[in-house]
Amino acid sequence: MESYIQFTNQSQGRDRILRTTQYACALANYLLRNDPSRKELVVKLKSLESTVSSGRKLFRLGNTVNSLDAAKRTLLLSDPILRCCLTISNVSRGLYFLCDNVLWARSLGFARHIDKDRWRLNATRYYFISLVMSLTRDLYVMAQLMVQRTRDRQHQRKLHEHLNESPDVACVVVPQLDALVFLLIECLKSHPAVALDTAKNVCDLFIPLDRLGVWQTNAGVVGFCGLVSSLLGILSVLKPHLKIKP
Repeated sequence: MESYIQFTNQSQGRDRILRTTQYACALANYLLRNDPSRKELVVKLKSLESTVSSGRKLFRLGNTVNSLDAAKRTLLLSDPILRCCLTISNVSRGLYFLCDNVLWARSLGFARHIDKDRWRLNATRYYFISLVMSLTRDLYVMAQLMVQRTRDRQHQRKLHEHLNESPDVACVVVPQLDALVFLLIECLKSHPAVALDTAKNVCDLFIPLDRLGVWQTNAGVVGFCGLVSSLLGILSVLKPHLKIKP
């Protein structure tokens, strides 16, 4: 109970709950759209989704400043790859929030002269860039972990035992591929924060890809991916050790 109270008291935690509700409604709407007996429920879910989306925009009014402040901190990282990926990701996220704030102001009747479609497209592009940079960071961290593991003598012995247990795979299939997959699984198992962040970013990536028309799916896939990534986000907030650093 204490962890739940602490979670709901955080602005990030409240946003995760609202985001989960929003995408759960979107997924439910898609699944129930052809059921005549659930028309009234679908209308209520659409109304709830719209209300929650507006509420999230209100909570995110200060996120542009937070993202730019995070970008200023990542500029101090010693690793050039991490510095580049995280700084671009944070700046892009800040610009996404800025566009989102402008769209929210327009929906309230302020700044009616702006082009809604153009600002929405720009917001999606910035969101996409931010996710791509975050995923690049995840892949880079994975590569580092794998290189570190290969230098571990204990891992070398464990890998040798694994290959000896499956001689058919080791001899008939490409042994290097089998070793690489085994190494990757071992790294992700020992570093769940990296696995969680990668899965979350991959799920989120389907949202801008669909909106940009790069890889169009349907509202059901977008709702499902958004719901899964939101639940993973909640888990990372509830369990700080599952949040990737830096």
